[in-house]
Amino acid sequence: MRIRAAQPDDAPAVVALRTRVLPHLVRGVASTRQMLAQPSPGQHWTAFVAEVDDEVVGWVSTFRNASSSRSVGEISLLHVHPEYRGHGIGSGLLTAVLGHLAPLRLPLLRGRVLPESLPYARRRGFLPSRETRFSALELTALPPPAVPTGARLVPLSEVDPHHVYEVQRDASADEPEDVAADALTYEHWRADTWDNVGLDREASAGVEVTGVLAAISLVKRDGSRMWSDYTASRPEYRGRGLATAAKLGALRRAAASGVTVAYTGNDEANKPMLAINDRLGYRPVAAQWSCLREMS
Repeated sequence: MRIRAAQPDDAPAVVALRTRVLPHLVRGVASTRQMLAQPSPGQHWTAFVAEVDDEVVGWVSTFRNASSSRSVGEISLLHVHPEYRGHGIGSGLLTAVLGHLAPLRLPLLRGRVLPESLPYARRRGFLPSRETRFSALELTALPPPAVPTGARLVPLSEVDPHHVYEVQRDASADEPEDVAADALTYEHWRADTWDNVGLDREASAGVEVTGVLAAISLVKRDGSRMWSDYTASRPEYRGRGLATAAKLGALRRAAASGVTVAYTGNDEANKPMLAINDRLGYRPVAAQWSCLREMS
């Protein structure tokens, strides 16, 4: 077994592994290669792969959270192929990322793990904090459009990206989280979201009210699969059905361009978004726990 820094050429193998272990998480080869070749600036981002006989069997990425006012290190998507578990590969990947983060002296680390991995996380000092529900929707029988009176559905390809950022910045300030996204800058959002090659701006939808972008639903796509990357309304426009209209509009546009299944993830405490998903017909397919480790 060998652990090494991930390279852009690893993208196809990394995507194949993720699809095998975490099929509900959608990121295509092109966007994975972009992430490896051009990581977001200022985050101390890196990734490692584990190889056995030149086959990629494990992955993890890590970075300093640039969206929060807290000093937090993120350990993202540590996963190992099921046939290679129990041989120290996960521990080797964790050791690699802890070594990478150590010079930053961050007081808090956060990782996300599957429910069956909680005992492993606890043994390494990561305590469960919040649960996320992952859901899927087959795009075969979507409800008809439902845009409230006085509102207008628009593709985000026609919208100034700064307005899209403002909706996400304002909406995320009170989103259920153990690490608040209260310091999201336009530069970071643009690099991480808007300029991501996996973002389908034509399918991504917004809802305008009297010329103001009030709600958004972002679509990240990999062929016939999509990920609802972010759906929300500005706080002052909530309770009017605008987020539902934006998400349904995005789903319908994605389906019209060949997407057959949509995935999304939400904190279990985010009851308004979970209710929207239930009305649209989403079904739970997986769960994940956010786990925190205080550093001395």
